[in-house]
Amino acid sequence: MTGARWYARPEGEGLILRKAPRLASWNKASDPDQIRLREYLEDTAELVAPAMVSGPWALRLDVGLPTGRALIDMADLDNYAFPLATHLRSEHLASVWCTKRHADTSRVLVASVHEAPAPDATYTVRTTAASQTNAYKEQIRAGVASAAEIPFGGVQLQIAFVVGPQRNWLNLWKPTIDALDPLLGRTRADRDWHPKDGRITDLGLHVDVDPFLGHDVVVTVAAGPVAFT
Repeated sequence: MTGARWYARPEGEGLILRKAPRLASWNKASDPDQIRLREYLEDTAELVAPAMVSGPWALRLDVGLPTGRALIDMADLDNYAFPLATHLRSEHLASVWCTKRHADTSRVLVASVHEAPAPDATYTVRTTAASQTNAYKEQIRAGVASAAEIPFGGVQLQIAFVVGPQRNWLNLWKPTIDALDPLLGRTRADRDWHPKDGRITDLGLHVDVDPFLGHDVVVTVAAGPVAFT
């Protein structure tokens, strides 16, 4: 079975977004949030089109938030990364990075991938359940159950997925992060699958394909505190 593969964060300043990044929306197509999301996605796709590369590639989205807005409350990074990755997605998208910080502008960058060493303190689990089920989340949570909760503050999180060739790995992001409450803490002690994921200020997501893995998924998680600058 193929082991986790990690990729470096794409380097460079990137391109300043002409439209502010939008969070994922599940409202009806005519809803103003959906309309603004589509406008942002289409404009950003046009912006990065000249820089798109052939072969495995990485996406980096740096979200600028207003000064005074808490960086570790809400504004979940996977909800910023998911719609743009989905809109730009090709079979060669292998790594997605997303950050949030106080800034007047947001930036985007696409580049060829470069492998990187595995992070420290990783937790690995092989899941056998469908990702939309609680059983999948339970298997993920069991894999990190021995971890201590990261002290209060921002969190840097990387997740490396190994999937079969038929899997859409983007759909694994949310249920996997929802199961990481041993690392992130819970929003409420009596509420499952609602971790304090707004704490994640630096997110890296990676994928490799194993043609013999079938419907199972191998998930490797690395997380730790991040200092604000």
